[in-house]
Amino acid sequence: MRIVLIAPPYPLQQAPSPPLGLCYVAAACLAQGAEVKILDFIVAPWSPEILQKNFEDFPPDVIGITSVTMTAPEAVEILRAAKKIRPQALCFMGGPHATFDAENLLNDTPELDLIVLGEGEATLAELVPRLRNPEAWKDIPGLAFRGKESLVFTPKRPLIEDLDTLPLPARHLLPISRYQALGFPVSIITSRGCPNGCIFCLGRKMVGAKVRHRSAPLVVDEIEGLLAMGFSYINIADDLFTANAQRVEAFCEEIRKRGLSFSWSVFSRVNTINAHLLRLMKAAGCLAVSFGIESGCPDMLKRVKKGITLDQAREAVAACRETGMRPHASFMVGLPGETEESLRLTQAFQDELGIESGYHFLCPFPGTTVREKIEDYDMEILTSDWRLYDADSPVVRTKGLSPERMMAFVEESYAPLHAEWKVIQEKVAAGGGTEEEKLRVLGNRRMELIFAILSKDLLEEAGIFSPEENPLSALAKAISRLTGEEEGFSTFIMEDLIRKKLIVQEESRWIWAKTPSVQGMEEGIAVKRSA
Repeated sequence: MRIVLIAPPYPLQQAPSPPLGLCYVAAACLAQGAEVKILDFIVAPWSPEILQKNFEDFPPDVIGITSVTMTAPEAVEILRAAKKIRPQALCFMGGPHATFDAENLLNDTPELDLIVLGEGEATLAELVPRLRNPEAWKDIPGLAFRGKESLVFTPKRPLIEDLDTLPLPARHLLPISRYQALGFPVSIITSRGCPNGCIFCLGRKMVGAKVRHRSAPLVVDEIEGLLAMGFSYINIADDLFTANAQRVEAFCEEIRKRGLSFSWSVFSRVNTINAHLLRLMKAAGCLAVSFGIESGCPDMLKRVKKGITLDQAREAVAACRETGMRPHASFMVGLPGETEESLRLTQAFQDELGIESGYHFLCPFPGTTVREKIEDYDMEILTSDWRLYDADSPVVRTKGLSPERMMAFVEESYAPLHAEWKVIQEKVAAGGGTEEEKLRVLGNRRMELIFAILSKDLLEEAGIFSPEENPLSALAKAISRLTGEEEGFSTFIMEDLIRKKLIVQEESRWIWAKTPSVQGMEEGIAVKRSA
């Protein structure tokens, strides 16, 4: 059985990681003997013609796609195009949006045959051998599909107790060199589950309230594999990495014991961190900790069931300063009952903390408490156009605040940073600026060029050269022509990608390097497990 799995487009400006969830899905399908191909449209463009070509090379029996809420509309577009090209293929969807908006998706998308609900690996282990037998689907927990007369939701599947039983994510199916060209970190998980009940979050509903941990040796085995693939910065994407201090200590000790050197970052909560843990994490290579503080208004924190206090936030930031850890705070605008006064308190608290921080707008995603119980809150949802659910624009109003005022508040908060950045760019353009400022401008320029190349797959067009041409010179000239970038800078960036072996020559063209095989890594881990 051939299965194509698709990652729909996601804004490159939001620094996406290689799609971890889809790689776990791919591994689950591989474990059942399926042939699997991933089409990653995060770092490459898609079109019906591109789908057609890929399906000619690898004709799928099954097509699967994932999405978060903001990518769901385009995921549906891709699925519809795929079904036209390959009408005999069975199509399924998974991920948080599909899980909590399954009824609408099935009713509105006839091309969609079934949905895998929630945590999908155990469901797929049962489903893949029976995909061709729809009569058997009703006996598999964790599915939704159209029955003869109505939609069918099979019983909820219990969460996987032992995460160590999961196959390693099949990252070898991804175009890893494209992500490495961007320089973004790769994500892993050391646990699943969130014990907290924030009304705006899906974590607890998607992966449960009980935190389930992977064993430290197995996690660090996976990290060693990622380092061998050329990654040097890893983001730990757990909902709450510091849920269990002993687990954190064991993880850090495993890194130290093996003598590994790499950088990593985590998501934490201000009431689960202290200077002792931060010192251990920093010694093991952790560079940054992100805290979701959300608001500087104590009443608001209670209303959204955040479960933290402002004093705990102060103490966590002080511990970061004491240990030299880089803290980051995330705040939300548009929470239930938001007013000018609550925004003022948030701004004041942000200023008081004096750390790197950012704002997001509340998005009442399907499945969240705030959306399901909207009548209980001072809030109006303005749209269900999922494309707008990117947390970069307001999609709600409260009695005290209009969406226009919310937007103005965020713009005012960011205005000094934008002004500072403009000054830095002007200084560097005029030949001045510090070395750090020059590096910032250079890095931003490099990123814009890589974005342009990836978003339009320009290497496909620019990478062809004739025998009489210098391969590098021909590439740089073509990239400059297609992007408008200076040829000297294009040459500089292309040389860097070639030196890092992210793009390589294949006969008379340049191509993105293929992802290294992980077979040896997997065999090594299997030996360690059995030892």
